[in-house]
Amino acid sequence: MQPVRVVAVRYLNTVPLIEGLDHTRGIELSTAVPSKIAGMVTRGEADVGLASTFDAAAAGVPMVLLTSGMIGCDGPTLTVRLFSETPIDRIETVHIDNDSHSSAALCRVLLGEMYGITPKFVEFDARERMGPGGAEAQWPAAMLLIGDKVVSDSPPAVRYPHQLDLGEAWKSLTGLPFVYALWMARADRWDDAESGARLRTAAALLDRQLRHNLTRVDWVISTHAPLHRWPTDLARKYITEYLRFEVGPREQEAAALFLSKAAAMKLCPAIRPRWATPAAAAVTS
Repeated sequence: MQPVRVVAVRYLNTVPLIEGLDHTRGIELSTAVPSKIAGMVTRGEADVGLASTFDAAAAGVPMVLLTSGMIGCDGPTLTVRLFSETPIDRIETVHIDNDSHSSAALCRVLLGEMYGITPKFVEFDARERMGPGGAEAQWPAAMLLIGDKVVSDSPPAVRYPHQLDLGEAWKSLTGLPFVYALWMARADRWDDAESGARLRTAAALLDRQLRHNLTRVDWVISTHAPLHRWPTDLARKYITEYLRFEVGPREQEAAALFLSKAAAMKLCPAIRPRWATPAAAAVTS
């Protein structure tokens, strides 16, 4: 049987989900930036992707969302943060780190519902600090930054006295956790008898690997924190206290609410998320 092609991003926050997958029989792991992953799945370049939740609606084809694992939070996230020189309610333009579609949509939702503002949003390459057309932007007046670079390439705090942790703001607004990304696959391939059997096996393998990694989380953190330029103590706090990796009923409710709010702002089509739970019986030794 052909291995299932799985694509994810290599941030510190994905390590509990993907550590060991490159040695898992039946899985062929590749990596990409978050904003590219859903497109790879829709075009058939990958079978399963750890894609932005927003892309479940924006991908252009129906997706099945797997409860095999996620990147989420139930309060502060630490690495999804809006930085501003001015008070948040006075922001006129936000430079958006173009790595994550979910974070960008969440920022729009929160600014609209909590602060009553609809600023202009400009794509921004946070790694190179470049704006549209390659124009040098340096540190803009307000920007949304995500991922390891919030820690490893943090902007000068003195320049940004006003900051908003998007996970914390979402929890304050809704009382729910937030799901930034999760495993997903094309619904038509999931429903096909032949490809669906392979995808179900892969979903069970992903679920099993996550649970295994959570039992050895100290080793996972001490091994990978230096590779991502994180202090080990902060990495441990981030992985074990800030983040959530398991998808339950509250996470499903939160994802559906986020997508409905994004659709109400016409950021994406309105959908009802379709969930699939991996069958442990699908995994054979």
